[in-house]
Amino acid sequence: MALKNTFMKTTFEINKYGKFCFVAGLFCCSMILFAQTAESPIYLNPQKPIEVRVNDLISRLSVEEKAQLLNHKAPELERLHIKSDGWNQCLHGVWWNRPTTMFPIAPAMAATWDPTLIHEVASVISDEARAIYNGWHNDPNFDGEKKGLIYRSPVINISRNPYWGRINETYSEDPFLTGRIGVAFVKGLQGNDPNYLKLVSTLKHYAVNNVERDRVELNVKVSERMLYEYWLPHFRDCIVEGQAQSVMASYNALNGVHNNINSLLLTDILKKQWGFQGFVVSDLGGVKTMVEDKKMGNMTYEEAVAQSLIAGCDFSDVEFMQYIPKAVSMGILPMERLDNAVFRVMRDRFRLGEFDPQEMVPYSKIPMSVICSPEHRQLSLKVAQKSIVLLKNADIFLPLDKNKLKTIAVIGPHANLFTAGGYSGRVKYPITPLQGIKNRAASGTEILYAVGAEMPVEKKALTPFNKELELQKAVEIAKKADVVILYIGTTLATEAEGRDRTSLGLPGNQEELVEAVMAVNPKTVVVEMNAGPLTVPWVKEHVPAIIEAWWGGEEGGNATADVIFGNVNPSGKLPLTVYASEAQVPSQDEYDISKGYTYMYVKGEPLFPFGHGLSYTKFSYSKMKISAKNILADGSVTVSFEVKNVGKREGDEVAQLYIHDEECSVVRPVKELRGFERVTLKAGESKTVTLTVPGEKLAFYDEKSHGFVVEPGRFEVMVGSSSEDVRLKGWFEVAR
Repeated sequence: MALKNTFMKTTFEINKYGKFCFVAGLFCCSMILFAQTAESPIYLNPQKPIEVRVNDLISRLSVEEKAQLLNHKAPELERLHIKSDGWNQCLHGVWWNRPTTMFPIAPAMAATWDPTLIHEVASVISDEARAIYNGWHNDPNFDGEKKGLIYRSPVINISRNPYWGRINETYSEDPFLTGRIGVAFVKGLQGNDPNYLKLVSTLKHYAVNNVERDRVELNVKVSERMLYEYWLPHFRDCIVEGQAQSVMASYNALNGVHNNINSLLLTDILKKQWGFQGFVVSDLGGVKTMVEDKKMGNMTYEEAVAQSLIAGCDFSDVEFMQYIPKAVSMGILPMERLDNAVFRVMRDRFRLGEFDPQEMVPYSKIPMSVICSPEHRQLSLKVAQKSIVLLKNADIFLPLDKNKLKTIAVIGPHANLFTAGGYSGRVKYPITPLQGIKNRAASGTEILYAVGAEMPVEKKALTPFNKELELQKAVEIAKKADVVILYIGTTLATEAEGRDRTSLGLPGNQEELVEAVMAVNPKTVVVEMNAGPLTVPWVKEHVPAIIEAWWGGEEGGNATADVIFGNVNPSGKLPLTVYASEAQVPSQDEYDISKGYTYMYVKGEPLFPFGHGLSYTKFSYSKMKISAKNILADGSVTVSFEVKNVGKREGDEVAQLYIHDEECSVVRPVKELRGFERVTLKAGESKTVTLTVPGEKLAFYDEKSHGFVVEPGRFEVMVGSSSEDVRLKGWFEVAR
C-alpha cells in the first residue's frame, strides 16, 4: 500500500516539476520495493530464481507440512498461508457451478484435424479458467466456486477399444493424430509466457488405459514393442513437445505392476527418458485402491505411500498427508525423494504466479466478462461445424434446399435432447437439434416433431415410454413430410466413465425407427450423435445421407442444421475406425493392435474408414514430389503434392499422408499416418501441400536393443483423402 501511495504522489509531481522528480520518484519506488523484498522470505521474493525460492520454502517445512502439500485436497497451510491447489477439469469447457462456454466433445475436436483451431479452443478455455481464479481473488463478494489453476485435461488415451465408455473424452485411435491435437490443447491451456504458466495441464491416464470393467484391478499385458510404438508416443509428444506439467497415473496395472507404483512408467520413461520436469498425480483413490486390492497382498498404507513416491508418483490424496510422516520415520521413504516430490509440485505452483503479486502475472487481468462471451460461443459454433463428418451422400442428396421444403419431420430420441458429454460443466442456452432446424429453416416451413424411439438416457422419464405409440407417431409425420431428419445415437447412459458399451449398434429400438421411417419416406437424413463408433450396416446400405455430428457442444444443433442446409460445407474426418461388424473387433483383452485393431491392422473392409469424410465439393490430388529417393536413417523426406478444388463451391480438405514399411523384419502396419494438413480452397483454386517425415517416424521398436530402429529398405508413400481413399503413391528408400 505504501508503494502504491508513493507512486501516486510521484505521478502528481511529474506533472508539476518534470523529469527530475520522475527519476527521483522511480528511485524512491525501487528503494521501497528493495526494502520489502529484503524483509520477505526468499520464497516470496519474485526477483529470485524459482528453483531458489522453492528450495527456500522446502527448507522451512516440517515433514508433516510437506506431506500436507502433497495432498491435492489438503486444508490451507495456515502458518505459511498456502491454500490447497484446487484442481479442476476442462475437457471441452471449464467445469464450474455456473455456465461456461461448452465446446464439442474430444473426438469431435479431433475430427476437425485442425491443431491450430484446437489450440484456440484451449486458449479460450484457459481464459475462462483464469477469469474464475481472478474473480475470487479480486472480488470479496465472489460467490461462485473458487477454482484453482491445476486442470486435469486433456485425456489422451487411445480409443483402441471401440466399446470403451470413455471414448467421449479422447481424441483418436491413432497416436500421431492424438499427439498433434494433444500438443495443441496442452499449449493452449498452459499459455506461452516465458515466466508464468496460465494453467497446469494434466495428461490422463498414464498409461494403457481404455477399459472400464474392473478398471481399478485390471492388469493389462502389453509387449515392450507395442508399449513404445502404440501406447506411449502421444504421451511423449505432449511431454517433450507440449511441455505438459502434470501426468496422472492410471488405476490399472501394467504387466503385473500397478501404475501408481510403476517405476518403469513414472521414473525411467517419463522422468529419465523424456526429461519430464513436472509432477505425477495419482488418479483419485489411487493409493487406497492398491491397499484394498487383495492381489497386492497385505500392503499397508505406509508401504503404498512410500512405494508410490519412490516409483515416481509425486501428488495424491489424503493418504499422502496421513501416512508420509510415518513412512519417513519408519525409514521406508527417503527424505530426498519426499523433497523432490514437494519441489516438483510447488515449482509449478510458483510458475502459476501463486506466490507473486497479482499485478506481476500477465494472466491476472483476464476479466470475468470473457466467460460465455459472444466471441467464445462463436468459436464453439465454428468447431462444431468443422467437426461434422459427412459419412454418406448418395446422389448428392445433401445439402437440402430449404426454400423448396414446405414440411420437415424432425424425428428421433436425440432430436430434442442436449447431451453434453463426460466431465462437462454447465451450459448457457444449449441448442438442441430440433431448435437448430427451427433456427435455420426457411420462414414459414412447417416443422413436425416426434421422438420415435427409446434410447437409454441418464435421467429416466417420469412416465413409461410407449414404444409402439411413439414409433407410430414418427411414421405418421414422416409420411406427411417433404424430408425427414432423423437424430439417433447414444448418451452417457450407454457410454461413460465406469460404463463400457455392450454393443456397437444403436441402443434401444432406434434401428427399428430408422427402418420404419425409411419404409414410408426414403427422403431421410440420418444424423448420428454419439462418441464411440456405431456399427450400423443397414443404415449405411439403405439411407441416402448420413452425418456424424457427435455431441456437439452448446451450438451443436445450429452447426448440424448449417451442414444439412448447406450454409456450411462439411469438412470433418473420422478420427477412428467404424467397424463393419462386431465380429471384426478383437477381444478387449488383446492389447496387441496388430491382431486386428485400428485402421493400421483392421481385417476386412470397415463400415467407414479412419480419416473418412465427404464434402459438397470435389478435390483432386496431383503432382506428387518426393524430395529424395534415398535417405539416411537419421534424415528426413519431404513430400509435396497439389490439392485442387474441382467442384463448384468453397470447401476444406484434409490431405493425409501415410507410410508403409515394405521391407521389415517384424510385422508393420499396412499404413501409418505420418502427416496431414487442412486446406481451404475456393472453387477452382489449388494449393501445394508440403509435409516432412523425419526418419524417427519410420522406426519400429526393437526389443533386442530396447530402442527404436529404422531398417534399410523401401517405404511406400500414400497420399489421399482418407486411409482408404488414396489418390497418390510413391516411394523412397532408407540407405542400406
